[in-house]
Order: sequence, then structure tokens, then C-alpha cells
Amino acid sequence: MYKDYKISPPFFEIGPKAYLYGERMLALAKVIDRTAMKYDLDVIVTPQYTDIRLLAENTERIHVYAQHMDYLPVGRGLGSVLPEAVKAAGAVGVMLNHAEKKLTLDAVAKTIARADEVGLATIVCADSVEELEACARLSPNLLVAEPTELIGTGETAGENYVRATIRAVHEINPDIMVLQGAGISNGRDVYDTIRLGAMATGSTSGIMKAADPYAMVEEMLYNLRRAWDEMHPGGAA
Repeated sequence: MYKDYKISPPFFEIGPKAYLYGERMLALAKVIDRTAMKYDLDVIVTPQYTDIRLLAENTERIHVYAQHMDYLPVGRGLGSVLPEAVKAAGAVGVMLNHAEKKLTLDAVAKTIARADEVGLATIVCADSVEELEACARLSPNLLVAEPTELIGTGETAGENYVRATIRAVHEINPDIMVLQGAGISNGRDVYDTIRLGAMATGSTSGIMKAADPYAMVEEMLYNLRRAWDEMHPGGAA
């Protein structure tokens, strides 16, 4: 766990995957950035590698993460994603073990260690309670609880999954915040997920495939703030 990294609940993650890049990605990132400041929220954005510097140099509030990286050292490794290069481009963190970029547990452990070494936060994706427990023992900064079968379906995880995954992780390390992902399609999904006790959630297709992605960013972040403030009227986590 990279100890110097700071992120506060409730937070959100927007993953463009390979839907968006270049100037259109920057335009969306600027909307996310303004909306994050409007509602005083931390928002992780995971652009294409080639857009990391573009976003990092042209936004203020969002947390720019790489979509993946490898654990190799500086030197040989054509086609690999070097941790030092990710850091130098302006990223503050890296996502690991997404369902579309699965890693072995050993690779996750080695990559977290390299991220810690170069000063990058880690957000690690996992499917089952058992996988989340295994990943929590590796001490990432954040975890994503995301049932693989629900990704991109518009169907969200139920209350039992949300509560069980948070409880399992916090029994191992209460400092690791758990983002509840998969199937978040609109503001109501965001609101309901936070009301179940989640500290964070996120979306890809719900925003990227929306008729108006900018309006959907507003809808989701507004409901994130609204649900959190209703759950924590005194401002406490």
C-alpha cells in the first residue's frame, strides 16, 4: 500500500476502457473534473496509456490511473508497461486485475510491490469474496468488488454481495476501501449502491454509452454525493 496516497469517500471510478481516447477523452475528463469539484468528490479516471499525460496536465481534481502495468524493472521488455513510465507520465495510481486484464495472484503481488516502490496507488479488481480476501492480504490501496458476470449488463450486485465483500475485506484490513462496481447504469444505481453501505462505486458503459455522457456524469456524481450525505449527515465516514 502506497502510504502517501490520499483519497476520501465517497469516491467514484470512471473507466473509459477503449471506448474513448485523445481529445474526446480530454473533453470528458474536463467535465468530470469540474463536476468532481462541484460536489467535492474524488474521482478516479483510467484513460488509455497514451492519454495519461494529456489528462494529468489538463485537470485539477481527478485521479488519473493507468488501466494496467507490468512489474518489470527498467531495461528490456518491449511492449511492456513500465511502472516508472506510468509515474513519469503523471498517473497517481494503477488499476490491476480487471476482468478484461486478469493476472495471477503472484503477478498482482509483484505489481503492487512495484507500484509502492515508484509511488503509485493501486486499485485491484476482484470477483468473489474469496478473491477479494486474497487480494486484500496483498495490501493494495483500494479494492473493486465486481461480479464478472454483471459487467456491462446494467444489473447491479445485490445487498448481500455488497455487505459481504465489505465485511470480508475489513476483517483483513480496515484501511482498504472497497468500491462496488459492475452494472452501474444511472444515478439511481449509484444512489442505491451507496445507500447499501458502499464507500464508492463506478461506471464505464453507463457513461460511455449514454445518450449524453456529460449529463450522465452529472447525474451519477450528484447521486453519489446525495446518498453519502444522507448516510453521513454529520460529515463522518
